[in-house]
Amino acid sequence: MSNPHAAPPADVPFAGGLAAHAERTALITSGGVLTYRDLADRVAAAARRLGSGRRLVLLAGANTVDALVVYLAALASGHPVLLAPHDRPDTVRSLTAAYDPDVVAHPDGTLDERREGSAHTLHPDLALLLSTSGSTGSPKLVRLSHENLRSNAASIAEYLDIRPGDRAATTLPMHYCYGLSVINSHLLRGAGLILTDLSVADDRFWALFRDARGTALAGVPYTFDLLDRSGFADMRLPSLRYVTQAGGRLAPERVARYAALGRRRGWDLVVMYGQTEATARMAYLPPELAAAHPQAIGVPIPGGSIRLEPLPDGSAPGTGELVYTGPNVMLGYAEDPADLALGRTVEELRTGDVARRLPGGLYEIVGRRSRFVKPYGLRVDLQRVEALLAGRGLTACCAGDDTGLVVAVAASKTTPLPTTGVREVRRVVAAACGLPARAVSVHVLAEIPRLATGKPDYGAVLRLARAEPAAGADLCRLYEQILDRRGVTEDDSFVGLGGDSLSYVEMSLKLEEALGALPSDWHTRRIRDLRRPARRAPLRTLETGIALRAAAIVLIVGSHIGLFAVRGGAHVLLAVAGFNFARFHLTSAGAARRRANLLAALARIAVPSVVWIGLAALVTADYHLVDALLLKSATGHDSNYWFIEVIVYILAAMAAWLSVPALDRAERRAPLGFPLGLLAAALLLRYDFGGLTDLPDAITAIWLFPLGWAAARAHAAGREHGTAWARGAVRRLPVTAAVLITVPGYFGPAASLRTAVVIAGVLLLIWVPTLPSTAWLNRLAGLLATGSLYIYLVHWQIYPLLEDRSEPLALLASLAGGVLYGAVAARLVRRAAGWGARPAPAGAPRRPVPSACRTGPCRGGGAPRPGGIRRRGSARSGRVRAVKKGGKGGVTRTYG
Repeated sequence: MSNPHAAPPADVPFAGGLAAHAERTALITSGGVLTYRDLADRVAAAARRLGSGRRLVLLAGANTVDALVVYLAALASGHPVLLAPHDRPDTVRSLTAAYDPDVVAHPDGTLDERREGSAHTLHPDLALLLSTSGSTGSPKLVRLSHENLRSNAASIAEYLDIRPGDRAATTLPMHYCYGLSVINSHLLRGAGLILTDLSVADDRFWALFRDARGTALAGVPYTFDLLDRSGFADMRLPSLRYVTQAGGRLAPERVARYAALGRRRGWDLVVMYGQTEATARMAYLPPELAAAHPQAIGVPIPGGSIRLEPLPDGSAPGTGELVYTGPNVMLGYAEDPADLALGRTVEELRTGDVARRLPGGLYEIVGRRSRFVKPYGLRVDLQRVEALLAGRGLTACCAGDDTGLVVAVAASKTTPLPTTGVREVRRVVAAACGLPARAVSVHVLAEIPRLATGKPDYGAVLRLARAEPAAGADLCRLYEQILDRRGVTEDDSFVGLGGDSLSYVEMSLKLEEALGALPSDWHTRRIRDLRRPARRAPLRTLETGIALRAAAIVLIVGSHIGLFAVRGGAHVLLAVAGFNFARFHLTSAGAARRRANLLAALARIAVPSVVWIGLAALVTADYHLVDALLLKSATGHDSNYWFIEVIVYILAAMAAWLSVPALDRAERRAPLGFPLGLLAAALLLRYDFGGLTDLPDAITAIWLFPLGWAAARAHAAGREHGTAWARGAVRRLPVTAAVLITVPGYFGPAASLRTAVVIAGVLLLIWVPTLPSTAWLNRLAGLLATGSLYIYLVHWQIYPLLEDRSEPLALLASLAGGVLYGAVAARLVRRAAGWGARPAPAGAPRRPVPSACRTGPCRGGGAPRPGGIRRRGSARSGRVRAVKKGGKGGVTRTYG
């Protein structure tokens, strides 16, 4: 537990002193303006929600008003903040598992309070935890103090001369130390923030920037690539005072060009140097020196000092490792929760950068100690390789290890780099480094892989040597095609892109064809982490959920035709629907993002259903408006389409539930207990407690949905905690018990086979993640599972036309017709989306924005979010419900 006698935290004026700036403009968003007094009130309210006892708060940081308010409230009331990227749910999950935060805060301001107090001993100086540069998601974090934050914000505000009238745009992510320093330093001076996550390549960004009379822009080298593409040099920005650059080396010629552009346009370019370990900044280049010394990082920031420590390996004379000292140097690193109790373990920062001192006291970075590798015993400076290729007009990123070098080259219209060019790059690099050509691997990419901060992703470049061609851009195109998304990058994941059960089957089978056996959690992994294994798995497998969907739809249609009588498939599908709901829609994203994805999935089910049933109502006398609107079950009548109606009702209810913050928080706190609680409530309908006997059986069947939901959470809980199989089995036992207790007796004493089918199906879902299979069986199951919704829709109209001729033919025709309708519906949906979609600007960065947060309070400015006769038939007993006209003398048919 935290130390009750810990000293109060040091003052962080940019968080605790907001009210002092009174009616000055604090935040400008696409939704409106907040004054400092308004912001202070919101921060105070959020601080009360967090409580007075110190707790570790993990914040999924985003450039939104709600996220900023939680960040400032935590600092102001002494709660250490662990900042994580909101658009990487895998990272949020891994940091949650590694550090067990007491509170998890989402970008929409929702707080998942996992306990009342704290499970940790938190050092009184600890204020902020950030991932080290390039290690997003790693358990290794930088520990920063209140004094680190205060002093660095003050230094930056001093050398940039930040004024109360300044207004800086948040062009970088909040969870990145550079982006966070912009926020801290401007709030310290009572200046304004143009709070947005729009890209500088987006016209809407510039409209907002001009309307807000923006004075400051911050960028990493990649930001300047986007500025070049967006015509920044020709823009009229009369209020712009300065542009800052950090986060990596900008080529000297580009520094000189932007400095000259600034002189012509009336703004300054300030090149800066820093690391997360120094809170943000260590050096800056005075703007008047940028033209004469574009290669320099400048002088130490106010309050800091730099020295060069000679290297032991005999590097060039006058060079050494840059060592920085100042009040902004971190307390030290944290690699597990126990380290949160530590005080200062670092007095100075060894940056790992090799530098030299220029005349006039300026410093220049000439290399990096950690960017040296020794393949074949030869010492290679990877940065020099990049500079060599830059001299030939190529944008390249080089990584390597003791086995060789990997070079990623960005192709462009002017430098398409054909195959002969690849060989030439390999030859040049090999010759310059004294290596055999086989030790150099060259890959041409549309863009250099980058981290969320815009810095080159050297780890991704190194993995290119082991990646199959299909595992890069081809996979991104596959995701774009199947999910109908544009601008997919290797940092995206299936769940993060809004994938659901309708697209999951097709995607998993396509990926398996491209990569071989897939891990069970592939849908939550980034595309770049999906790689072909060294050996193809000797045995193909098929996910149990896909197999159940395929088998169930065949059982449903075949039983309706009378080819056989094996019922219960629709009830198994209802459990599978709950299973998939938990997997694809209850992610770690904020409630607004969850709700938006769920509503999109609801539309993909409801729209084709309404269209088909509406057409059937026009050409036959069997269906009416109430059928087409999916309301028949709700009116207390039996319906051929009861299964689809129930799924629509449930998803609509779930979307409404996600709109209630308290319920959303409860689910996040108890991911397994919550669906078990819903199951208990739904069993009131299943057993008719409370005299609820007037409900149709289609409604009473909903208890199978939370049963499947709980099955998914039992699986996930085992994976997240890394439990052994035996311990994971314990989590599945309550769900198994629920199946064995509640399914028997539901369909009546004469339906033993139906009962057995449902029990077997749900138990398979709980206990057996995959089944042995073959390639052709996978393809067949994939077609049937993907088309299961559409097969259910169309078979009622298809099989009566053929069953008198041949019942097997009627079955095949129904299956084929459903698959065909599914393909047509998918194409029409994609075409409609294409008509309404606006193409992304060329070169726009891939920072996904939740669709529900594109306007309104998520973007800022809005109000804060506040914390008698039982029918036996269609869904159970299988008694007569639909009479087939003609054919076999009016033989009755049942469904379900």
